[in-house]
Amino acid sequence: MSDKKIIFSGIKPSGRLNIGGYIGALSQWVEMQNDYDCIYCVVDYHAITVRQEPEELRKRTMELIKTYLAAGIDPRNSILFKQSAVPAHTELAWILNCCGARVADLNKMTQFKDKAGKNKESATVGLYDYPVLMAADILLYNTEIVPVGEDQRQHVELARDIARRFNSDYAEIFNIPEAVIRKEGARIMSLQDPTKKMSKSDESSNGCIELLDDIESAKKKIMRAVTDSGDEVKYDVKNKPAVSNLLTIYSYLSGQTTQAIEQEYIGKGYGDFKEGLAEVVVKFLQNFQDKYYALSDGQVMDILEDGRQRAEKIAQETLGKARMAIGVR
Repeated sequence: MSDKKIIFSGIKPSGRLNIGGYIGALSQWVEMQNDYDCIYCVVDYHAITVRQEPEELRKRTMELIKTYLAAGIDPRNSILFKQSAVPAHTELAWILNCCGARVADLNKMTQFKDKAGKNKESATVGLYDYPVLMAADILLYNTEIVPVGEDQRQHVELARDIARRFNSDYAEIFNIPEAVIRKEGARIMSLQDPTKKMSKSDESSNGCIELLDDIESAKKKIMRAVTDSGDEVKYDVKNKPAVSNLLTIYSYLSGQTTQAIEQEYIGKGYGDFKEGLAEVVVKFLQNFQDKYYALSDGQVMDILEDGRQRAEKIAQETLGKARMAIGVR
């Protein structure tokens, strides 16, 4: 690693990414490769906090790695690997469970309450405890910056608390990481309901555009997207949430500012605007999918093995210090 700040982040292989995930996470990761030492992971152990079909999980893991690569993650500049291939993640999680994390910490985690719902007693221990595994993921690599969505900020705060507690009780082993939240565009909303985040679980299939969607299908979804009253193309989240969401997508995928796009559609209606957005989305998806389908499984496996070796070296050094500090080495 160089003298640049270290970034760590990961995504669960629990489904195909949509353009919201690309804009809110992957595009940010790609940009960060120029200024930071980046470590990007597919967090497959986090996926099994809820039941997964084994073959489907393996398939989704491979798809997600290809998605990282097609989006622009460069394995020559970033470390790219699979979480389960580096055992230090789970070993450090156990150490942190015993030497840093508290039940009171986990009881505050809102994501567990949301995901478990009324069935908390039948939820897996892993679903309850996964924020500690996330803390281990982050702390293993001397991470300084963690690019996450707003919904994960609380978990980064937990990692900071655990690191401080461990450092105070045992030895100064861990960096104290900081969460970086992308403000505008961090949450791309459903094309059918601008009050809800774009998600593969959207009640309407027209609300979400996946990165591997059929091109014509994606275009139709844009043309069917809900708009607001009136016909002015204007960025105004309070009064025009649907159009503002579409403008955000247009801006990120085209590289134009929302102001420039507004100027382009002065005197034109929503139909013209959505036609233009559809062209931008189609161009983006075609470029992305060309890169995605050009990747072979063999190429991906070679990249993962190289990433595993590089990640393992850093992780084992940190784990060794933590083991020494608590007296098991």
